[in-house]
Amino acid sequence: MNATQPDWSGWAFGDRLLDLSVTRVMGVVNVTPDSFSDGGRFIKADAALAQARRLVAAGASILDIGGESTRPGASPVSVQEELDRVVPVVEALAREADVVLSVDTSTPAVMREAARAGAHLVNDVRALSREGALQAATDTGLAICLMHMQGQPGTMQMSPEYDDVVAEVERYLSERISACEAAGLQRQQILVDPGFGFGKTLGHNLSLLKHLERFKQWGCPVLVGLSRKSMIGDVLGKPVDERLFGSLAAAVAAAMNGASIVRVHDVAETADAIAVINALHRAA
Repeated sequence: MNATQPDWSGWAFGDRLLDLSVTRVMGVVNVTPDSFSDGGRFIKADAALAQARRLVAAGASILDIGGESTRPGASPVSVQEELDRVVPVVEALAREADVVLSVDTSTPAVMREAARAGAHLVNDVRALSREGALQAATDTGLAICLMHMQGQPGTMQMSPEYDDVVAEVERYLSERISACEAAGLQRQQILVDPGFGFGKTLGHNLSLLKHLERFKQWGCPVLVGLSRKSMIGDVLGKPVDERLFGSLAAAVAAAMNGASIVRVHDVAETADAIAVINALHRAA
């Protein structure tokens, strides 16, 4: 499993290339009424598009557009509702934004329609485990991000347990990569995400962050989402809207430990911090 790291200077996201030899910032566009950080602010397409433009101007290389909240305790939405939220935003951004467009979904129909609308990446918190998702993702020809989650959003934080969280997440992602390759996906289409906050305690999350370099073993770029999450709140004892500096520290730690993409809400501030880390890596 100790794959040699490929040349990441031109990583393919569908028909778009992005240099992942440096860490990139992914901006979050939640087209949902109930996301933990900004739920409801961008539920209308016009508001979501305006936010997306601000994030690109602030330094986002990737936009992650989601129509179903996956916060702890989140309720599912219908397929049609998710389509109605996500596809118009992807279509509009595909016409005007010079960035990689990611769709944050586990729903096969949304994967297919988002691909037709111009998306470049399927970012699935369930690692293509929903019925039909693996085939749908393979058919799109897009890049795929596989994330680890213990349980489901509604119950995942009730009592997460692991004997060895790093080893168990490694094993799960290795199995999902193998399943993807068996279905016809190429290793060069796959990214991995250890799933911070998705069925993990603070201790679990810190262990994963400390050992993040291990998740590069398959030769796949590592994507992380730490921004404003409860692990930051647990460390600082602060609510969601007071977690900026903690989130910046976590993003820097992730970049230092091997993350190729950091998924964040505060793009401008994170882009500045990551620029320093990228300069340090270039100098090294």
